[in-house]
Amino acid sequence: MELLGKTNIDFIGKRNIAFVISAIISIVGIVGIIQISRGAANMGIDFSGGTSMQLKFTKPLPIADARAALSKNGIAKAELQEIKDGNKLLIKIDKNTSLALGKAAEAVQAAFKKEFADNTFIVDSSTEIGPSIGDKLRQDTLVAVFISLLGIILYVAWRFDLKFGIGAIVATMHDCLAMIAVFYLMNKEINLLFITAVLTIAGYSLTDTVVVFDRIRENLHKNLKGAMHNIFNLSINEVLSRTIVTSLTTFLAAASLFVFGGEVIHDFSFALVVGILVATYSSVFVASPIVVILENRALVKQGEKA
Repeated sequence: MELLGKTNIDFIGKRNIAFVISAIISIVGIVGIIQISRGAANMGIDFSGGTSMQLKFTKPLPIADARAALSKNGIAKAELQEIKDGNKLLIKIDKNTSLALGKAAEAVQAAFKKEFADNTFIVDSSTEIGPSIGDKLRQDTLVAVFISLLGIILYVAWRFDLKFGIGAIVATMHDCLAMIAVFYLMNKEINLLFITAVLTIAGYSLTDTVVVFDRIRENLHKNLKGAMHNIFNLSINEVLSRTIVTSLTTFLAAASLFVFGGEVIHDFSFALVVGILVATYSSVFVASPIVVILENRALVKQGEKA
């Protein structure tokens, strides 16, 4: 699909501006990772420990009334989220409460039965995670992300060469850090669904980058004359329509999940939307310029040896 036709945009020439923007994003993301590893960010009960339950009522229950009922019965530190479709209420209680682990769900049900006797409910789901399990999940998640990124650089280094592998891993790490930065700045909950979104975008970013790298490799093998950054610019412009169409299609799917998917996957789909935009940017403005810099350095060294 030829969306833009033939373009001649100097992407590589704008690398310094892109690097400054990416550096700021990455620094915020690193701060977010440090806070997550310390458990100081807005951690979901998956990582901090606590109780999560979803109740389905026969009649609508205003969230203010539900919060007042829980507070009245000694459950003041509860996070409530209304799911209007189906009269559902999502309740999260972290480990830092006076309720013993395993008793929070019972206390919530008892409070609602007492305060809203005429509005019966059923328990759709109930999950309880101890603090030690939450800590282990948090550490294991960071290790899993690191192993995934290591696998990416090994794959790209094998398929292309080490310079391309470095460019791909930097771009992928940039995308992950950008998602973490956005969630940290917006104080959104860091949970297993968010980590799933991060790893999903890591794979998407790699795919997007490899498409650009494939065209660059083809043009390098043609021994085209000109500076290295001109060959890279030519390659990026040649696949620009394909990149935009692919990203736009994926973006529309993620945006649909965000708008129509419901509260449960709201943050997950939001992370996908952010990740797709950032991954498209990084494949052009982060991965490719890094490879250009490394290729030029290699050419300089070859010239010095000659």
